[in-house]
Amino acid sequence: MNAIVNHIGELAEAGERMIERLRRKAFLPESRKGLNVRFGIAEAAQLLGCSTNRIRMAEDDGRLPPAPAGENGRRLGYSVEELLQMRDVLGASPARGPLDIPAIIAVQNFKGGVGKSTVTCHLAHYFAVQGYRVLVVDCDSQATTTTLFGFNPHFNITREETLYPYLSIDPTQADLLYAVKSTPWPNVDLIPSNLELFDVEYELAAAGSDGQSVLAARFRKLKQGLADLARNYDVVLLDPPPALGTISLAVMQAANALLVPLAATTPDFCSTVQFLSMMDQVLQQLAHAGIEVEYGFLRLICSKFDSNDPSHAMVRTIMEQSFGPALLPVPILESAEISHAAMRMMTIYELERPIGTPKTHKRCRANLDEAMGQIEQLVRQGWGRVEPAREEDLLHVA
Repeated sequence: MNAIVNHIGELAEAGERMIERLRRKAFLPESRKGLNVRFGIAEAAQLLGCSTNRIRMAEDDGRLPPAPAGENGRRLGYSVEELLQMRDVLGASPARGPLDIPAIIAVQNFKGGVGKSTVTCHLAHYFAVQGYRVLVVDCDSQATTTTLFGFNPHFNITREETLYPYLSIDPTQADLLYAVKSTPWPNVDLIPSNLELFDVEYELAAAGSDGQSVLAARFRKLKQGLADLARNYDVVLLDPPPALGTISLAVMQAANALLVPLAATTPDFCSTVQFLSMMDQVLQQLAHAGIEVEYGFLRLICSKFDSNDPSHAMVRTIMEQSFGPALLPVPILESAEISHAAMRMMTIYELERPIGTPKTHKRCRANLDEAMGQIEQLVRQGWGRVEPAREEDLLHVA
């Protein structure tokens, strides 16, 4: 190898060391990500769909523990874990029924840079705040989602902790339970990834003349493994590679819903059109091979949308004209708050306090709640659910 080729490895190692330094700095003192976000009683009541008075009454009569307070006697707010307990006590859990099929959503686009992993992580944390049980499966060897959940894929994750032992040509695992890791969120689990997961692509590409049957077997295997795991969750989110490969195809077949993020630029629009065209051809080929793919919903969501940029508005209009109701009406707005949170390996839902101005944070959070809420509604529609009326709304009508 020449000096330039050797330099690539040196650059990679230097970058990995820096990621670990950033991770340790972000997650001090234990060098492990924690979850310290809390919700005031008014926000808790809104999330639970009840009045603040009902929460206080449950605390007064002993059904709920007293609200935690700081040294000055003021309420500290409720943790996510305490919110989950409140949901159980007050009958405010949104969990699916025994006969409802878990939503297995692939967040997919073959175009990189559209915010795929960012959307996946924010969607996971949104669902968590709403009280759902969530599993996130990082199927991308670049492992951005794994990193955002506080794991360094180079230092903390081995190949044996990814999907590899289950999907490889010579599997050593019969199910996916081995790969499930807890996260700082009490109701969110993660199957992590790292660069070695890409070995699956090499192995299947080298399968030879028997490759087609091997691929079909791997597609069915991933679908079955995820279906078995999904029994313990309400929502499963899949983050596949931004390319058409074996793992991406397996993910597309394993999912029962598809969410396609795309930025409001002409290159992203054109690339997404090509992605949809390619996907249509691939799904037809899979159907001919006896591999059926069925989606409860397929939606596109505009990400990184700058409402002050006329070119973004123009491209979004083109999206609306092209995709119609398949394009979700509320885009994810471009926000410095999201970028600042990502620098800390966090999502907006994990921030204890605003990084920028309170106004910017509030606007960003409100937009994300509305944008992610669109997907929640699609999931609940799939279960035949309508949103329950809020207690305060019923009282107002009365």
